[in-house]
Amino acid sequence: MLGKRISVGVAAVAGAFALTACGSTGSAPSPAANGGTGAGAAAAPAPAGQAAPAAAKTSGTPRCTTADLSVSLGKPEEKSPGQYDLPLTYRNTSDHPCALHGVPGVDLVGPDEPTFGPVYHLPRVDNGVKDNEVTPGTTASATVTVLTPAEGGASWTPAELTTIPPGQTQPLSVKWPADLPVLRQDAATHPGSYVNGILADPA
Repeated sequence: MLGKRISVGVAAVAGAFALTACGSTGSAPSPAANGGTGAGAAAAPAPAGQAAPAAAKTSGTPRCTTADLSVSLGKPEEKSPGQYDLPLTYRNTSDHPCALHGVPGVDLVGPDEPTFGPVYHLPRVDNGVKDNEVTPGTTASATVTVLTPAEGGASWTPAELTTIPPGQTQPLSVKWPADLPVLRQDAATHPGSYVNGILADPA
């Protein structure tokens, strides 16, 4: 078990999420596609340890499509007792620049939890850059923040993370760390797990 449960309040608004059968890209449960700047998205300070949002660079640049991107998940870092940040990094694998900004949709997919089922839809916090151009071979990242169960509490460990880049409809999937359980708070008003907006990675 990785930590003690804490209460963390965040200004977050859960979007509407579409579910499909579990699997790889194109067949995995689909988190909501969102540009991250729609009505109701809550503004919040950038997570500790992340750089300030980059200046606008996307005048006229089309958004990155799912086909333009690959995704990876970095190692968890404890930001406070029982709460961890993981960088969700998108790499432009195409041969052209594209715009990547807003808040991605993120689902954690795992065992069938008796109350909430196998998919945990993470709320979104619109605290990323408003414009950002990603050139071929470079990256941009969103931080996934998760709260772990208290010692002795019910344990639920996702098998994978499924994400839809902002403005898209097709998902990408990446394996979840096997030693990082997540506290299910599907019905909570201020859950301790959420996804932050995309920030430009250093050049």
